[in-house]
Amino acid sequence: MSQNLIEKIAQDFAVGLQQGQRVQSGDTLFITPQHLLTHDNTSAVMQKLKAMTVTSIKRPHQPVFALDHNVQDLSDNNQNKYKSIEKFASEMGVDFYPAGRGIGHQIMCEEGYAWPGTLVVASDSHANMYGGLGVLGTPLVRTDAAAIWATGQTWWQIPPVVKVELKETLHPGVTGKDVIIALAGIFNKDEVLNHAIEFCGEGLSSLSIDQRLTIANMTTEWGALAGVFPIDNITFEWLESRAVALERRGLAGVASDALSVNGFHPRLNFGNISKLKQTAPYADPDAFYSKEISLNLSSLTPHISGPDHVKVITPVKALEEQNIRIDKAYLLSCVNSRVEDLAEAAKAIKGQKVADHVELYMAAASGEVQAESTRRGDWQALLDAGAKPLPTGCGPCIGLGEGLLAENEVGISATNRNFKGRMGARSAKTYLASPAIVAASAVAGKIMSPYSQNDLEPVVDMVVNEKPSEERPADKMMDGFPVTVEGHVLFCHADNLNTDGIFPGKYTYIDDLSNSQISAAAMENYDISFRELVQAGDILVAGFNFGTGSSREQAATTLIHSGIRMVLAGSFSETYKRNAINNGLLAVEAPELVRALVETYGRDRPTLSTGNRARVDLQKGKIEYNSKLYAANSVGIHVQELILAKGLENWVKEKVL
Repeated sequence: MSQNLIEKIAQDFAVGLQQGQRVQSGDTLFITPQHLLTHDNTSAVMQKLKAMTVTSIKRPHQPVFALDHNVQDLSDNNQNKYKSIEKFASEMGVDFYPAGRGIGHQIMCEEGYAWPGTLVVASDSHANMYGGLGVLGTPLVRTDAAAIWATGQTWWQIPPVVKVELKETLHPGVTGKDVIIALAGIFNKDEVLNHAIEFCGEGLSSLSIDQRLTIANMTTEWGALAGVFPIDNITFEWLESRAVALERRGLAGVASDALSVNGFHPRLNFGNISKLKQTAPYADPDAFYSKEISLNLSSLTPHISGPDHVKVITPVKALEEQNIRIDKAYLLSCVNSRVEDLAEAAKAIKGQKVADHVELYMAAASGEVQAESTRRGDWQALLDAGAKPLPTGCGPCIGLGEGLLAENEVGISATNRNFKGRMGARSAKTYLASPAIVAASAVAGKIMSPYSQNDLEPVVDMVVNEKPSEERPADKMMDGFPVTVEGHVLFCHADNLNTDGIFPGKYTYIDDLSNSQISAAAMENYDISFRELVQAGDILVAGFNFGTGSSREQAATTLIHSGIRMVLAGSFSETYKRNAINNGLLAVEAPELVRALVETYGRDRPTLSTGNRARVDLQKGKIEYNSKLYAANSVGIHVQELILAKGLENWVKEKVL
């Protein structure tokens, strides 16, 4: 049986397979990832490990801790949290990177944890970024992270895979950010939701690793669980240049936990690169893909995403004509604050000054990036133009620290998300663009490109493939699993309701919130009246792509603590669904019911208590509502096992004890 690249890597990191078993999309596996990143949320994972009554990490080489999200917070509370994480890392023998070293995803690439051909996960939604190096990078959630610490393993379902062919080459001034903005905006009807993506095509030869990391990073916002580039000569050349840099750093005596005393890096070295060239996995020529998308890069012009939605895009030329005044601009985050990004911005702004009414904020992806950017003169060019430097880290991207958008302000950002309330006030508007456009806009005081643009329409295509049906074992119902669930229906119609809407990012890293405080924040950025309408035992019916955005676990637990018994949705972000199941909250797709409720009640009110009950038969896959029957997706045996255990935490306890 042929396999695509996603299936091949999953095969290599699966455990407990039967002899001769070849995995494929749809299979639920137990996996042992090569590495697992946690950041500021490490402290929350520590609490989960403690709740599992586990006192040690099974594979100390597997986790990586990097502090990067709330690095501007110098309060005693946050600094004590950081110290406790560092102490725990030392006690457990885990690699630790303190605040200021860099954004965790960048560190994973710079230090060779994200190694081509391996499965690397993170308790963060932008683990997809590792795919720029040919890594199957995918997000897991905090409970998964604790399970991996405790057992080395967790569960994962191989998603369907989409092949994206990039043809020809980009014009000057068009970047990887424009590629992913265009793909997410053109194919914006959930075409890749909960899929993995494999990139291919002649256009890859013109995309640097920095560009690939940008594209892979924002496959998250496109709705995918992974976005993986093939391992090719560009990959090898980047690894070799990085190995040289690391050797020089080590031999120069620069402190790094990752380097031995003689300068030999334990992961990113020429011996491992040579081995990789012989063993790197590649998709079989006849591998199956559920969909095939193509984009002609030469037909692409710079595009801007937003405001308020990543999947709403406009050519920059059209926005220039609207004279959209901006208040703040941002060059930071894991998606676009690497060396090439800062160079692009510096080129666009050099010799000019930021407009008087604009504040331009910048933060490098890592200390090494900032040092190299300084050496090249780009960092100073941005400072001379009036940019305000921030500590290396996430900061405003997640709504933390200095530089947030105030009420009714407009921002343009090289980050990856522009959801309402994410970067500041809910009334603010945020647009996403490439670093050069952000810099040029900061100078102009309005949305502006530094380049003249042609009038081009992106040339794209998509083919949906039908896989031959195969006989698969039918799902069974475990003893004790609730066959039916009943409750009053609370309807939130919005499609693409993101985790910032469900549980605001500003609360994410407050680890001592009580259950009542967590429930009180439910839907705060979506509909403040939700908390008054929800009743214990309700069934929440949501729209399509429910829970898109970050991997924050509280977006599931806030509904649990609000009394929601189960969530029915047209479709889910797979990361959100995973969070729900890992915490014992049933999450089931029911697209027919969602469409019927929209037709009946409309979209005038963001939250509606219907006054009617629904009865969900999980064995038959049927929902009875208002004397009508609607289909619901089945609940597999692994999900039943987790729900019966009341979540992954209790499941781990049972396995460890």
